[in-house]
Amino acid sequence: MQGLRALLGMRLIMAVLALPAPLWAQTAPGDTALLDMREAFRRNSTTQLAALLPAVRGHVLEPLAVYWDTRARLELASPAEIRAALARMPGTYWEDRLRNDWLLLLGKSRDWANFDTELPLFRMKDDRQVRCYALLRDMATGRMPPEAIAAQVQANWLAQRDADDGCASAAQTLLDAGHLKPQVVWQRARLAMDANRPRVAAQAVAMIDPELATQVDGIASDPAKYLDERITALRVRTREMVTLAIIRLAFSDPAAAALEMERTRWKAQLTQEERGWAWGVIGKRSAQKLQEEALNWFARGEDRYMDDDHLAWKARAGMRAGAWGAVRDAVNAMSTAQQREPAWVYWKARALQALQQPDPVAAAAEARALFESIASSRDFYEQLALEALGRTIDVPEVPAPLTAAETAAAQDNPGLRRALAAIRLGLRGEGVREWHYTVALHDAGGMAERELLAAADLACRNELWDRCINTSLRTPVAQDHAQRFPTPHRAQVTERAREIGLDPAYVYGLIRQESRFVTEARSGVGASGLMQVMPATARWTARKIGLSNFRPGQINERDTNIQIGTAYLKLALDDFEGSLPLAAAAYNAGPSRSRQWRNGPVLAGEVWTENIPFEETRDYVKRVLANTTNYAALMTGQPQSLRARLGVVGPRPATAQAINSELP
Repeated sequence: MQGLRALLGMRLIMAVLALPAPLWAQTAPGDTALLDMREAFRRNSTTQLAALLPAVRGHVLEPLAVYWDTRARLELASPAEIRAALARMPGTYWEDRLRNDWLLLLGKSRDWANFDTELPLFRMKDDRQVRCYALLRDMATGRMPPEAIAAQVQANWLAQRDADDGCASAAQTLLDAGHLKPQVVWQRARLAMDANRPRVAAQAVAMIDPELATQVDGIASDPAKYLDERITALRVRTREMVTLAIIRLAFSDPAAAALEMERTRWKAQLTQEERGWAWGVIGKRSAQKLQEEALNWFARGEDRYMDDDHLAWKARAGMRAGAWGAVRDAVNAMSTAQQREPAWVYWKARALQALQQPDPVAAAAEARALFESIASSRDFYEQLALEALGRTIDVPEVPAPLTAAETAAAQDNPGLRRALAAIRLGLRGEGVREWHYTVALHDAGGMAERELLAAADLACRNELWDRCINTSLRTPVAQDHAQRFPTPHRAQVTERAREIGLDPAYVYGLIRQESRFVTEARSGVGASGLMQVMPATARWTARKIGLSNFRPGQINERDTNIQIGTAYLKLALDDFEGSLPLAAAAYNAGPSRSRQWRNGPVLAGEVWTENIPFEETRDYVKRVLANTTNYAALMTGQPQSLRARLGVVGPRPATAQAINSELP
C-alpha cells in the first residue's frame, strides 16, 4: 500500500469530473481544440499548436492555450513575441508561469536588460533560481554590496535540492571573486552527500577544483576504498573529501563509519567542526535504523557543529531512550526557525516537564507556556499540546456565515473560474496550479481570510474536495471544520466501516490524507482511487474477502475502492492488535516495515510515531491520526483525545495472534 506525498507535488491522472450545473456546462466552443493543443504541447509540435490557437480565441482557458503555444518556442521567440503573448493573458497564472520560464532563460543568457524589465512584473516570486539570477545581476551591475549578495546566494543555494544553474552560477561567480568562502561550497557538498545526491555534491566540489569532482564519484561508489587509500589529510580539501567519504559510508553502515572516525589519523587530522558534522551524520543514520548506539555517537560530536536535521534525529533518539536532557539540548541547538516548529516546541516542553531543572516550578511554568503557544485542534502536535494542558479536542467555533457578496465574489473570480473550467475538461494538474496561484500567489500574501473561506466554499459546492480542504487550511485564524474535514460519500463510508468494525472517523482520516477525496486519484506508483489501493493489494484483498469476478479496473470505482480499501485497513488493524498508528504505518509503508519499527522499547504512541525512519510515513501517520481525531469530534459532537488513539507501541505481545504473513 502506498500513500500519497503532498498532493501538489504528485501527478494525478484524472478523468473528467462530473460536477453539478451551472458551473460545469457540458461543453464549450473550443474545448476539443484545447485538448488537441495539450497533446500537441506534449509532443512539442509547434506547427500544430500555432494552427489550433485561433480555434480557442475567446475560450475561458485561452491563456493556457497561449502559454502552450509560446512556451513550446520560447527559446527561439523574440522579446516582442513573448511580450505580446504575455499581454494576451494578464493577471493569470499562465502569464506568470511564462514570465517565470522566460526569466530563467534571460538569467542563463545574462540578458540583464530584459531581465530587469520583467522581474518587477513577476508575481509568484517563489523560484530560487530566479532569485539567484537577480542577485547575479545585482553583482554585475553593482547594485548591492557583494557581501550582502553572497549571504543571500548562500541561503538560496544551500536550500536547493538539485544541481540547477541559477544559484550555482551565482555561487561560482562570488567564489571566484572572493566574496563567497570555500567552506560554503563544502557545506553544500556535505548536505548533498548526506541527502544521497552525489551529483549535486560533485557539482559543488567542481567549483573549487574540477578534477575533484571525479573523486566525488569514486567516493559515492566506494567510500571505504577511498578512506583506505588516504594516509594523511592535512590540506583543507583533503579533509573535506575524507569527511564526504565518511558521510557516504554512514549512509549504509553507520557502525563502519564510527570505526573509521576512531582511527588515529582522523582523530588527529580532522578539525572539531569536521568531526562534529561527521558524528552528526553517523548518529542520524544510526537513529534512523533505530539503533541503541545512536545517542553515544551523537555525544562524540558537538551540537554546535551539527546540522538541523542531525539535531532533529538526536532529539528523536533521546526521546526513544528516555534521555530528556539530550532532547532539550538538541532542540536548544537547532536554528531559531526550526525551534519554532510546533513539533520542537512540544518536545522541548515535554523535556522540561521530565527534567524539572533547574527549578521544578520554573520548568513547569516554561513548559506550560510552550504548550499554550501552539495548543489548538489544527494538527498533531497542536492537539497533543491541548491535551498536555488538560483540555480536550473539540470542534472550533464556526466562522460567521459567508455573505451573498462574498460568495458571489468567489464565483466571479476569473482565476477560480479558469481553474474550474480546466478541471471540467480533465486538465486537473493545470486547474490545480491555477487555483493555488489565485488563492496564494496572485496577490502578495495570498487571499484574505474571508476570501479564502469563500473560495473553499466554492470548491466544496462543486465537490472539488482537495481544493476545498487545501484552501480552507490557509485561513490564519478561522477554522471551518466542515470545509477542512468534509465527509463525501458518507453513507457508503460509514455503512461499510461499521459493517466490518472500523471507526468511520479513522477511515475518513485516512482517505483525507491519501487522496483528498479525489475519486480518480492515481499515484506515481500506481495506487488508485479514494483509498489509494495498489493493484496487487487489490487483487489479494478481493480474494481474501470473497469478492468474486474482481477485475483490476474496478479499483477505480468508488464503492469497490471503499470496499477493498477498508477491508485491507481492517486486516492491518487486526494484525497490529488494534493499534491505529501501527496500522496507518503499515497502510503507507507496508506491514513488514511497521513490524520492524515496533521492535525495541515500549513507547508512548507519539514518541514511536516521531521515530518512524521514513519522513513520508512519519508525516502520514501524524496526519491520519490528527485527521481521525478531528473527524470524530465533528461526527459525534463529543470531546476527543488524540493520546488515547496513539496508545503505546512496543514489540508484539506473546499472547497476540500469529502474524498475518500473507498481508501485502
